[in-house]
Order: sequence, then C-alpha cells, then structure tokens
Amino acid sequence: MKETESMEVLEESIYDHPKYYDLVFGADIAAETQFILECADTFLTRKPKLFFEPACGTGRLMASLCRKGHATCGLDLNEKAVQFCNQRLERGGFKPTAIVADMCDFSPADFRAALGKAKTSKEQGPACVAFNTINSFRHVNTEAAARGHLQSMASMVRSGGIYLLGVHLTPTTVPPSETESWSARRGNLAINTHMWTIDRNKKKRMERFGIRFDVHTPSRSFRINDELHLRSYTPAQMNRLIAADGQWECLATYDFAYDLDEPIAVDASSEDVVYVLQNKG
Repeated sequence: MKETESMEVLEESIYDHPKYYDLVFGADIAAETQFILECADTFLTRKPKLFFEPACGTGRLMASLCRKGHATCGLDLNEKAVQFCNQRLERGGFKPTAIVADMCDFSPADFRAALGKAKTSKEQGPACVAFNTINSFRHVNTEAAARGHLQSMASMVRSGGIYLLGVHLTPTTVPPSETESWSARRGNLAINTHMWTIDRNKKKRMERFGIRFDVHTPSRSFRINDELHLRSYTPAQMNRLIAADGQWECLATYDFAYDLDEPIAVDASSEDVVYVLQNKG
C-alpha cells in the first residue's frame, strides 16, 4: 500500500492549522515585503506611518514589516490565526495588533475597542498602506459584501493612501489554471501541498477548489483535506467593482512577480494581478 493511502486524513479547515498554513504560504515573504515598501515609496507623497492588512492570517507580512521598523495592524475572521499572529508579534518584541473582525464590515473604532489604547495610538488608523496580496479577497462571496469590503477599507485607509489588492482573476481568452502543487520545509517539518479545481459556476461566479496538506514530521505523517469556495472575477468584473463607488482609483497593476519595474496591462488573458488602488478621499 502506498504511504498516502495509509495516512491519517483530517477533514478540517486549513485555516484552523496556522502553523502549517504559515509554512505553506510563506515562501514569498521577502519579495512581498519589498514590494509593499517600494509601492509606499513610489505612490505616497510622504513617509507611511501605519501599514494595515485585512485577512492578515498568521501575520507573516505584519511581522516582516515590524522587523523593518514599521507600525502594523491587521484583522482576520479566524480566531486561531489571529492568536498565532499576535503571539508571533509578541515573540518578536512587538505589540499584538491583530484583531478578530470581518473584513467586509469594520472600522478604525474596532481597533480602539479591541486594543484598548488611546485614540492617538498609531496602530488604530487611518492607515497609509493596506495590503491583501494572496487572493484572500475572493473569500468574500457576494457583490454586496465585496463592495462593503472596499467601503470599510476606505474608512481605514487615509485619503491619498494605497491598497495593494492581489487577486487571481478568471481569464476569458485562455484556459484558466486547473491545478497547482508545491512543497515547503522548515527544520523537521515538511508539507506537500496540492490544489485543484472541483467546479466553476460562471453564472453564480463561484469556484470550488480542493486543497490538501500532506504533513510530515519525524513522528507523524497525515493529510489535511479542505475545500475552498471562492468568488470569481474576470478582469472586466474586477474593474467594475473597483469603479462602483468611485472611492478608489487604480494607479498601476502588477503580476505576482512583485517587480515594480515591470507593471502589466490587465487584459482578458490575465490571471495573477496586484491592483495598486488609491483612496480618492
């Protein structure tokens, strides 16, 4: 019998395993951090005072920015991820500035209430730079909720500030990607990840993906199975959403190579896109 056939299988959310999630999605921390800081230098007129991450997850980017001397705050709906994030920040000697909140319905007041600090605290907004780089936005499953997210972001990001929004679009002129596999290792912990398409419902704009973590430690090997339900966006649909409330202006677009010297023109064949949005105030 093959090893994978005899492995213990957990039918659980990958987001309830922040230690493993952090390793699987942590490969691009240096490149993402550099990109965020370069965008701040390029698109802001003054030095940023606060960086904000909705759907911050395990806080890998918040911690990276803190280590470079920047104030950060973030939110996530998963309590286990927020706890992991705040513990990581505290181990690094930083303030635990992540809160449990809905990224479609929040305000700077939520940070004042949760963090219990004075209103002048720099971790409570408005933020100068916000970022959501790895497709977490697509967990927002309705148009109304997506607009609510952008409206909430406008209350958290100061006028003239920027929001770096990374989205995996659905191309309309080429076949979309259907499967992806990669591996990650840290010390004695190794994880093989596989993600594949289960269903695409163009009418409802919903896509279902299977994802599994094959986790290997010196004493145990097991598999975590999960299913992701993500709202789909063609390039045209994403453009309409950004323009809907007139609050945000797209200054530039990049792919997931995070090269500020190589902006891209988004067209019907585009998939991985980071939108640099500016709050028009």
